[in-house]
Amino acid sequence: MPVLSVVNADGSSLIDEIVREGARRMLAAALEAEVNAYIAELAEQRDDKGHRLVVRNGYHQPRKVTTAAGVVEVKAPRVNDKRVDEATGERKRFSSAILPPWRRKSLKISEVLPLLYLHGLSSGDFVPALEQFLGSSAGLSPATVTRLTQQWQADYAAFMDRDLAEVDYVYVWADGIHLNVRLEEAKACVLVLVGVRADGSKELVALKDGYRESGESWADLLRDCARRGMRAPALAVGDGALGFWKALAEVFSDTREQRCWVHKTANVLDAMPKSAQPGAKKAIQDIYNAEDKQHAQAAIKTFAQLYGAKFPKAVKKITDDEAELLAFFDFPAEHWIHLRTTNPIESTFSTVRLRTKVTRRFGSRTAALAVVFKLVESAQQRWRAVNVPHLVALVRAGACFEHGQLVERPEAVAA
Repeated sequence: MPVLSVVNADGSSLIDEIVREGARRMLAAALEAEVNAYIAELAEQRDDKGHRLVVRNGYHQPRKVTTAAGVVEVKAPRVNDKRVDEATGERKRFSSAILPPWRRKSLKISEVLPLLYLHGLSSGDFVPALEQFLGSSAGLSPATVTRLTQQWQADYAAFMDRDLAEVDYVYVWADGIHLNVRLEEAKACVLVLVGVRADGSKELVALKDGYRESGESWADLLRDCARRGMRAPALAVGDGALGFWKALAEVFSDTREQRCWVHKTANVLDAMPKSAQPGAKKAIQDIYNAEDKQHAQAAIKTFAQLYGAKFPKAVKKITDDEAELLAFFDFPAEHWIHLRTTNPIESTFSTVRLRTKVTRRFGSRTAALAVVFKLVESAQQRWRAVNVPHLVALVRAGACFEHGQLVERPEAVAA
């Protein structure tokens, strides 16, 4: 009995061929179902002679689409839609949500290309590298990345010029991230603002190159946001060393300040010997994990009593910023875990750092920022909303919270 080989004579994998064939059949079935549903929904619409206005009309020419399963060839069903749009006078057209007429690559493949480029793969290497993985080099010429980077730069420019008047960021996190990408100056970094909308969802607000400790760099970014209609956030979270705070006071003076406890903890421990750091770290955790602001203030006093005599500089780093370190306690308890650190930025950019660490090949500052923007834009799709998101709108409305709980406003007393 002949043995079934998993490798064809041309070296291709039988398993990969099976996967691609399965993907082709599933895509074809999905397109058929989509068209059938469209026609069935409009089956009652007929002309004066009783003929249907929306019917099947064969298939489009076959085309190859690059997917995560490889390159598959599909024949999309065609629809003859005889209806006329009353507003424009033009014939209506069916457009597939699964496979638009212009699509040649799946969104997943479009996401992979910038990742590979950032990870050091040159545009000339795309064809041999992806041809082995996808089974075809269709649509993967060296010019592909060049066209993509041009589009990314246009997308980034549009993002940084969009209207912010219709968006309300109630909370924002700010940080300056150093990446191994080509910016105008060696000490420059990427200034990042991430916000929480009134519905609780997180969103990238702005991304621009500048200097982490420069108040003027941050002021330029915040003034630009204000110019485009951004409201003052209720609370901003960031590292105490940032020039951001000076800029915030200038542009959004009503916004409250919250220092990041991760950065603060690192700064305090750096001022202490290693032998004292484990105990001090636990004492610091007792502060920001306290059940409310009063208990946190008591924990700060305990920390000062334990370490003030031997390490006054370390203790002073906390006592001097007590108000800014404990500001998050005045907001909903469900949001405390989000508001006491800049983790939403740090966690996202830890991945971006890995992608940009091995290369400085972006050619220009604009190209570098555009590629970083596309990576963050991709990561943003996986960000989850803050806990109990409906409370964000109450914060914006001026609701009062004590011990993390909503305080009902007393009814107005008649004069």
